[in-house]
Amino acid sequence: MTDTIVVVDDDSVTRETLKAYFDDEGFTVLLARNGDELMAILAEHKVDVILLDIRLPGKDGLTIARELRAQSDVGIILITSRTDRLDRIIGLELGADDHITKPLEPREVKARTRNLIRRIQAVRPDANDRKREFGPWTLYLDRRRLIGPDQSDVRLTTAEFEVLALMVSNPGRVMTRDYILEVTTRRKSDSLDRTIDTLIGRLRRVIEEDPKNPRLIVTVHGSGYVFAGDVH
Repeated sequence: MTDTIVVVDDDSVTRETLKAYFDDEGFTVLLARNGDELMAILAEHKVDVILLDIRLPGKDGLTIARELRAQSDVGIILITSRTDRLDRIIGLELGADDHITKPLEPREVKARTRNLIRRIQAVRPDANDRKREFGPWTLYLDRRRLIGPDQSDVRLTTAEFEVLALMVSNPGRVMTRDYILEVTTRRKSDSLDRTIDTLIGRLRRVIEEDPKNPRLIVTVHGSGYVFAGDVH
């Protein structure tokens, strides 16, 4: 089966350029101009990744990302301009998995998309699922499943899961932001990249009793982060 992506952008040149490129690479490519058209596509098709422009007419991309993440684990890559740094951070906080800036380089878009699809598809149900337990939480590594204190499933994005899995698999090890980013997203950081800080903040709001005074994911000033909880 081919991987299916949706390009959501109100600019016809961007839509058709990406469609032509991904068609040649063997993807199934669907196009939408706005949130309504995207929702109609999702009602009819199984989609792997959505390339979502932030600046859409009507309902903007950030609102759409928030609504999608409340009900779906579909991969989301935000398309932003170079001046949208704050919007990129907000998008990650709302549950997007990655972002890419305009002007778009098709090879980079393809690489980011394939990378995200591999990360999503790498998580498969397994009867011998590896797990890590910390406090009242249980993380199943092979199914991207986090079980909370009340035994309910806690929804994590692909990016959130990979960062948490990396940290609980290496308790007590101080990891730099650059290292976490490269291991989990297979890309290098730049000096303004706050992706990991944003993901850590989201994870703290999920697993910490007091996110402002974290005891599990602890900041090591000048270095990065360390998972300080007991892991079994």
